[in-house]
Amino acid sequence: MTDVLVLTAVELEARGLARELELSRLSRFAFPAYELQRSGCRLRLAPVGLRAALLSERGPALAADLASPLVVSAGTCGGLAPDLEAGDLVLPESVVGLQGERLNVTPGAHALAVGLAPQARRGLLLTRRDVLATPESKADSFRATGAAAVDLESALILAWASREGRPSLVVRAVADTARQHLPAELVELVTAEGRLRAGRAVALALTRPQTIPQALLLRRGTRRALRSVARLIVALVE
Repeated sequence: MTDVLVLTAVELEARGLARELELSRLSRFAFPAYELQRSGCRLRLAPVGLRAALLSERGPALAADLASPLVVSAGTCGGLAPDLEAGDLVLPESVVGLQGERLNVTPGAHALAVGLAPQARRGLLLTRRDVLATPESKADSFRATGAAAVDLESALILAWASREGRPSLVVRAVADTARQHLPAELVELVTAEGRLRAGRAVALALTRPQTIPQALLLRRGTRRALRSVARLIVALVE
């Protein structure tokens, strides 16, 4: 089995997956990075920021000592297909990028993942610059693209992997469904580097208590999503 480099967007995703996968923290990196050696391969995981803003800086350092790693865009996504529920796994064959281009994952890696999780949704994933926060905007994107789900990073990660000549895969799971509304205040709680603005979160709970139910629903969905992603990643390296 080849080495695997798992790239998430935010630190919360990376920490959540590291806990689920029982990875050890790598102290030599100045940012959160985790690793596990299993079955003759290394599994390494790190966040690269919202919209993969830190990928060009962190990617080369993370991949430098790995043997032709499979690059996996992993973490949560927003559901666009009306039937997807929180925690449902999404394994797209292709990702629609920011300019409407289509980027394909590596067929062999995708076939392996689907064999391990045949219940996962396949087809298209959409990558956008901004969060789709309302049921109406999600429905519009679903009708326009046919994509089952949406994120902010996968197209950028696949493009980077292609430039580096590395195989790629997308393993995402739904944190918020097509029916959910995401208040802008919740979206703004995470910095571009993927860190939670803890002070702002406390202030929001005090000043906008009506956002608490949506925040709790999103938290539950995120936990379910990360568990689904972790199960598949474990299976990939066993």
